[in-house]
Amino acid sequence: MRIDKYLWCVRYYKTRSIATKACKKGQVKVNGAAVKPSREVFPTDKIELRKDQIIYQLTVNDSPPNRVGAKLVDLYRTDTTPKSAFEAQELLKYSKDYYRKKGAGRPTKKDRRDIDDFHEDDEE
Repeated sequence: MRIDKYLWCVRYYKTRSIATKACKKGQVKVNGAAVKPSREVFPTDKIELRKDQIIYQLTVNDSPPNRVGAKLVDLYRTDTTPKSAFEAQELLKYSKDYYRKKGAGRPTKKDRRDIDDFHEDDEE
């Protein structure tokens, strides 16, 4: 089975064309090498894909006949992604919560006090 079709079947990508684009950009590696979307996938292949700033690692168990339900995905792949990859994503999410976009208006009272405290630390 083709790598783009496999990733679509096991629900890593919403559409097959998105999976194909990811392969073309070099975000998908099989056994350590970047692959084209037409690369065949076999059982025991190790796949590494980068999606949403997380590098997922999985091992192919079998090829599904077509797109499978979320409950059946574990029959066709073994997820070996380290938990540290997801923890880094959580930290990134917290840093984005406080960040204000440029042009988002005047600073709030709390923002102004934080800025003043920051400048007082520099003067000392």
